[in-house]
Amino acid sequence: DEVYHLAGQSHVGLSFEIPEVTCHENGMATLGLLEAMRDLDYPVKFYHAASSELFGSPAAAPQNEATAFNPVNPYGCAKAFGTQLCRVYRNAYGLFACSGIAYNHESPRRGENFVTRKISLSVARIKAGRQAELKLGNLDSRRDWGWAPEYVVAMHLMLQAPVPNDYILATGRTCSVREFTTAAFAELDLEL
Repeated sequence: DEVYHLAGQSHVGLSFEIPEVTCHENGMATLGLLEAMRDLDYPVKFYHAASSELFGSPAAAPQNEATAFNPVNPYGCAKAFGTQLCRVYRNAYGLFACSGIAYNHESPRRGENFVTRKISLSVARIKAGRQAELKLGNLDSRRDWGWAPEYVVAMHLMLQAPVPNDYILATGRTCSVREFTTAAFAELDLEL
């Protein structure tokens, strides 16, 4: 009755190294699923995991569901393609297809190649005496970091709506890498 399309390559930096894989997994796989749904003889509700990366460098902040797509990396391009496909199939074929345009959503399952996990795991290793220092890039970079389990609830609620639509999943608050790092060190009573 419900399909949650969460699969795909999700690291922006890696999308520059493997753009073909990124576009196939995040764009063409979405097309394949939509085509399969179109062939079914019963209705299925479809959730597509989109990304705030499809906005790229937006002209205005905050973004909303009507903000123009302006991706600046292969990952954002692939997610924009998948999101547009959902809109096309929703309008052309009447499919119940929703895209959740998610900002960063964090949990202990997040890979260490993402800055939040790099910070939290490094701070834990420093506290345990297994690591001496933490090296980071731009400490002033700001992100909207939400809690992944809350986003999963929102995904489910999207498919319970009476009509399909696209929705932004975000906290509405940003935090700098510096603030996140400071909080992580403070949590374990360590000095920065």
